[in-house]
Formats: sequence, structure tokens, C-alpha cells
Amino acid sequence: MNILPTGKLPPDLLEKLLNKIPILDKNVIVGPGTGMDCSVIDYGDQYLVLKSDPISLTSENIGWYAVQINVNDIVTTGADPKWMLITLLLPEKGTTCQIVESITDQLILATKEYDITIIGGHTEVTNGIDRPIISATLIGTVDKDKLITPSGVKMGDTVFLTKEIAIETVSIISNDFPDKLSQHLTRLELKRAQSYLYEPGVSIYKEANLIRDGFGVTAMHDPTEGGLTAALWELSIASNKTVMVNLNKVPISELTDRICSLFSINPINSISSGSLLFTANPKNSTAIINLLEKNQIPVSEIGFVTGDGIGVNTIVQSTVISVPRPERDEITKIF
Repeated sequence: MNILPTGKLPPDLLEKLLNKIPILDKNVIVGPGTGMDCSVIDYGDQYLVLKSDPISLTSENIGWYAVQINVNDIVTTGADPKWMLITLLLPEKGTTCQIVESITDQLILATKEYDITIIGGHTEVTNGIDRPIISATLIGTVDKDKLITPSGVKMGDTVFLTKEIAIETVSIISNDFPDKLSQHLTRLELKRAQSYLYEPGVSIYKEANLIRDGFGVTAMHDPTEGGLTAALWELSIASNKTVMVNLNKVPISELTDRICSLFSINPINSISSGSLLFTANPKNSTAIINLLEKNQIPVSEIGFVTGDGIGVNTIVQSTVISVPRPERDEITKIF
């Protein structure tokens, strides 16, 4: 018997399971599939866009966190987030009324930021867990002519990445393992790492909204589990397009690099909410870069789309090689 490791299901197993799921309703425009983080339903004049995601790797600010992570995926479709359902599971030991109220306050604060209405869900104290776990479902709407999906990648597109990789990785590690990091970082460095949740921040709402209209954007993706590498593979599979990436152009801070090294984590394969991966017509590159930089959002051109077929490649010493698809997120090794 093969025991599965912590984290997402192995890609081959997940794809096997997804292929078994029938689509029985003709109003389903986008159903389950690799790289397809949101489902899309025909809703008359508009599409409903739906996303469900848990917060399970950290217990730090999970109410606020759950809203940001689900909003990220909704806005990559060009949609506006509207309504949220929340399931909150709390451990038998250590759960107090104050903890439940704190998480609820986080949810309310974060949803107000985006004018999202909490419309229901479920809350319980349950056995078998040692930390609070939230799973949220977020519903948004988008005009039919403005829907963006990962399948939209086109031949010749430029591949962009905002901010830097492994923002979420640093936030999780520094908040869950401060004692270990304090042996290697100054107090100021540790405090800065712990604030990565907010600065550079795990939200991509601002940049996704800025570029979704009129800039030739063909696909947007949020690099979550498996990091940038997994996200590139998911874009490739969803669109049946091959991507050439220049790994030397992938931005990473010196602090992030040090923290990942301390935990033997490869940052390009580690959870990276906060970076927006997107493709766009190269004729719009200058306009996109100028717009984002004007709004204090760093952006890098990290590659381009080379043709039909599935694959993520890079060049090492003048030789084209395949970038291995990660089986699981690097951060799961430390839990």
C-alpha cells in the first residue's frame, strides 16, 4: 500500500480522478481540470465563477488568509468576488470562545475589504486535528466577454510574474517556526519575514484587476502549492502550450533565499501566493510593465510561449532541458 505524502495529491493520481468526473449539466462552462482553479457556470447574462480552497498549512490569521487565497483565484478569471461560504473546523483541545471570535473577526474584516458577503457555511469542534482548519467557497461574477482562463494561453505570448516567488512560504515558515529562524536571523529580519503575509503580501487582487481589461492578457494563474514550477506546468497542460522559462529572471529576495536554504526548500517549487503568473500578447509588454510599476507592483518577464504541446523548458549552457514538474510542494517536507 502506498501512503500518500502531505500536500496535494500527486499530479498523475489527481488527473486520473478528474478525468473520471462526468459533466452532467450543459450550463457548466469550465469544470474540474488541471490548472483550472475555478469552475464557471452559465448564469444568463453573466458567468458565475466558483472557487473552493482550504487553509491547512498554517494557523496564523487563518480567517483573513482564507479570504485572500480564494479571492486570488477568483480574480485570475477576470471576475469580481461576491459571496462566500465558510467551513471552520476547530480542534477538541485548546479551542476557546476567544479563538472562534478572533477568526470570525478576521473573516469579517477581510471580506469587507472586497465587498464580499458571507452567506453561510458550517462551524464545529472536531477530533483528529491539532489546529483550526478553514475551507471556504467563494462565488464571483464576470461578463461573458471578459472571462479569462488558463486555457487561453497563445503561441508567442510573453510570460510575466509579479513581485517575487515564495512569499507565502516565508510567511508560513517565519510564523510557525520562529524559534528555529531566530537562531539564524536578526530580530528585524525575523519580523520582516513574519510580515510577508502583508508586505509584499499574499494578495494579487490589485494587479489582476489592473491588467484584466485592454492589455491582451490571455491567462492568469496563482502559484499556490508546488510554487511557480507547478503553476507553469498547470498553464501548459490547461492550454496545451509549451513554455520556455528563464529561471535566472525569476525574482527572489535575499531573505527568502536564505530562509528557504535553512529548511532545504527549493523556492521555485514552494507555495507562492502573492505572485501573479500571467501571459499576454508581447505587443502590450511595455504598457503592462509601465502600468504595474506605476502602481508600485514589481513585474518581470520570465519567459515566452513556444508552441503547441505540453511542457515547461529552460536553457542551461545553451541546451534546452525540461523543468521537472514537482510531485508535491517543498514546504510540506517540514510538517
